[in-house]
Amino acid sequence: MEPTTLEIEFLGTGTSTGVPMLRCHCPVCMSSDERDKRLRTSAIVRYQGARLLIDCGPDFRTQMLRASDDNLDAVLLTHIHYDHVAGLDDLRAYCFERPFPLYARADVIELLRKRIPYCFSSDPYPGVAQFETHIFGDEPFLVEGVKVTPIPVMHYKLSICGFRIGPLAYITDAKTISSDVIDSLKGVPLLVINSLRIGQHLSHMCLDETLDVIDQVKPGRAYLIHMSDRIGLHAESPKLLPPGVELAYDGLIVKA
Repeated sequence: MEPTTLEIEFLGTGTSTGVPMLRCHCPVCMSSDERDKRLRTSAIVRYQGARLLIDCGPDFRTQMLRASDDNLDAVLLTHIHYDHVAGLDDLRAYCFERPFPLYARADVIELLRKRIPYCFSSDPYPGVAQFETHIFGDEPFLVEGVKVTPIPVMHYKLSICGFRIGPLAYITDAKTISSDVIDSLKGVPLLVINSLRIGQHLSHMCLDETLDVIDQVKPGRAYLIHMSDRIGLHAESPKLLPPGVELAYDGLIVKA
């Protein structure tokens, strides 16, 4: 891969329940198409020599066992919800030599210290995951020499963030995105953005809302993530999507 080429590997593209969802026997959950089987949303971004994990949910171990490359340099967290942070304990395999770099907003790190205090102890139990915490705010910051710009969005009433990394804009769990943010993203080469389902939802954009954002941003390409079974069958998705927009799927690798 050229040093100026960005690569994103989708480790998971599903919503908090995953797909198939427990106790659901709909056509999507019963599908034999591997693209319809979605672990919780997470991705690895490889750019300018850095390997950045975005979110670390409960399926992290399984995802890394099947990833094309299991090397990681840091983790970026979008927000505190369980399906985005529950796998942090499994990062212990990356902490043998030094604490693993973790980048998050101050409120996220404060809540993590309460949820998994043993990972932040000054006298840690041998073998636990340990983190080198880096707090970011609204301004761009560097991770392994790579510029990362937070993208503020609203997840219902919770302020969370996506990330702009080179030619990529990555947004998950958004319900509303301000016009200023949309203006800042116009023409981005690669947009990864959440779309929960067909039909309205309280805290996540539905397909129509996501497509409206995409129409305003006009990216080079767009891939949808954080999807439930109610997004429909992957094989039938081209009927619903305009040119240049696709459903991402677990294991997909895209370069920009």
